[in-house]
Amino acid sequence: MAALLPIGHDGAMELTYPPEAEVFRAQVRAWLEANLPAGWFEEGFDLSDGERAAFNEAWPAKLFEGRWICASWPTEYGGRGLTPWEGLVLTEEFNRAGAPMRGDFFGDTLVGPTILQWGTEEQKKEFLPPILGGKMAWCQGFSEPDAGSDLASLSCRATLDGDEWVINGQKVWTTQAQHADYVFLLCRTDPDVPKHKGISYLLVPMRQSGVEVRPIIQVDGSAEFNEVYFTDARCPSGNVVGGVDNGWKVAMTTLGFERGTSATTSHRRFEKELEEIVEIARGNGRVDDPVIRQRLARAHTRVQVMRVNGLRSFSTQVIGRKDPSISALGATNKMSWSEYHREVMELALDVLGAEGQLLTGTNEEMTVPGVGRRKTVRDYPSSALQASFFFSRSETIWGGTAEIQRNIVGERVLGLPKEPSDRG
Repeated sequence: MAALLPIGHDGAMELTYPPEAEVFRAQVRAWLEANLPAGWFEEGFDLSDGERAAFNEAWPAKLFEGRWICASWPTEYGGRGLTPWEGLVLTEEFNRAGAPMRGDFFGDTLVGPTILQWGTEEQKKEFLPPILGGKMAWCQGFSEPDAGSDLASLSCRATLDGDEWVINGQKVWTTQAQHADYVFLLCRTDPDVPKHKGISYLLVPMRQSGVEVRPIIQVDGSAEFNEVYFTDARCPSGNVVGGVDNGWKVAMTTLGFERGTSATTSHRRFEKELEEIVEIARGNGRVDDPVIRQRLARAHTRVQVMRVNGLRSFSTQVIGRKDPSISALGATNKMSWSEYHREVMELALDVLGAEGQLLTGTNEEMTVPGVGRRKTVRDYPSSALQASFFFSRSETIWGGTAEIQRNIVGERVLGLPKEPSDRG
């Protein structure tokens, strides 16, 4: 039976794949080679801005035709019903090829699986097909100006008016809100019960007169984040996922998907980025600085810890074994990689030295690890590493702050008492 095996004199953990997983790998690899642009796998290959735009527009339809979007979903809802091994292989091969794997992160990775778990059959029939087809863009409406880490303190209200919910309030740091068709929104629907109890999870159309989106411009000109204002915005009464006033439990499911995605492969983007930083250090001589060299070694070690934790998580999933230390591994992973990335991007700027203070990028589209293809929207031509540095500052906040992740680990793994809910 396939298993996690220690190999080599250092006992490094690796995976031994079952034969059927390797058969599936060959199928995925063949499809990618047949559907990616000619020359994609050749060294130095790149697309022009026009070619990249055409590829980005056409690729979701190809993914849909190949049934790769949400392939782990049950077949009755349009997926392939992949086994854990097949799901791992699929992610590995798309990463190896450097090919986009999803149509819309918020749709197919967060709200789609949440609807699968909590939604009614009517909601599944209405929302899952356009998510699978890449035809419905989503954003996440959780954080508010006074409800970030303490999300249960949110004040955005939804009041039932006949067969519709009427929504009033504000959300902030809403990624891609300016492009979204729908938002999965947390609202207070009962103000007279304890704060965790009176929250509902609503699916709300964004393109209506009661919704105003204000982009938050970052220092490099990017505007992934937004403020969103709801003024008598509406959605059908049937767009509550998981039942009225049960939104907290539903939201925790969504956050679990956000924190735990691609545990076995997410370390690879950090490996690639670290390799680039090491090459810069070799080229400018900074690798000869013992402090820089030690920091690079520490960064390599932390990436390998991420890899091993991902393998632990996957192995328990495959064999169906309950491990108390795995129960909060999603929180541990999120805390680990976000704090690592903030630290390593500070290292990157130290390696660059004075050059790191110069804008060495262009206004053309570029690939930012963990962010994807992006183009600055103002005359601030940051390089990919500089853009990644800016983005890393937010990563310890979204998806649950590092402080909140420590509370989860302390309470669920170490058995420590909960923090007081009210501070005097």
